[in-house]
Amino acid sequence: MAYTNDIRNAATASTEPFGGLFKALAERVARYRVYRETLLELSGLDDRDLSDLGLSRASIKAVAYEAAYGN
Repeated sequence: MAYTNDIRNAATASTEPFGGLFKALAERVARYRVYRETLLELSGLDDRDLSDLGLSRASIKAVAYEAAYGN
């Protein structure tokens, strides 16, 4: 039993750095998806709807970026 536990611990320890990499990659993809969806939604609005929201066509990319990345 001790031998099996040692193997499992070694396998877990060796894959840990990749777990962080995959998590960061998944987060990056999710944020980009939010950016694209927001961009498409706002681009689909007409100028009157955008002005009702206090936006212009020129600010769509900035608003989508802020929605996805927060800056």
